[in-house]
Amino acid sequence: MAALIYPFTAFNFSVEINRGEDGKPLVNAAFSECDGLEMSMEVKTIREGGGNNRQIRLNGPVSYGQLTLKRGMTESFDLWSWFQDTIAQPHLRANAAIVMLAEDGSTERVRFTLERCLPVKIKSPALNAKDGMIAIEELQIVYESMQFKFISPKR
Repeated sequence: MAALIYPFTAFNFSVEINRGEDGKPLVNAAFSECDGLEMSMEVKTIREGGGNNRQIRLNGPVSYGQLTLKRGMTESFDLWSWFQDTIAQPHLRANAAIVMLAEDGSTERVRFTLERCLPVKIKSPALNAKDGMIAIEELQIVYESMQFKFISPKR
């Protein structure tokens, strides 16, 4: 009998952002949410004369999503500094990786690599003295390309 294949869990992941040419890690805090790993392709449709019952579909340009990351705000303002640095140095980019982990929390299952990332929005937490909530900051990043690599489990 074939082994059962279970779906990945969405709560075991890590985010790695390496800034600029030095490649040093940018973030030293964990993210609680990550959304926007997506790619889509614009399809070109061509109709042949006399062929009313079919159409030809051709690959068009690929576009990528906008990554949204959320984390509990800490004393580390590295994301805010990165955003300000890209204002002063418009050519400054970073590379990032989103890694989905196995149930043990450390074994890599899938690695999404994002190249030439640019922060486009940073949002401070809503402040409300009546709530006892954790302060969550949000960062939105655009990226120029994305690749993924599936890491097959060792058996």
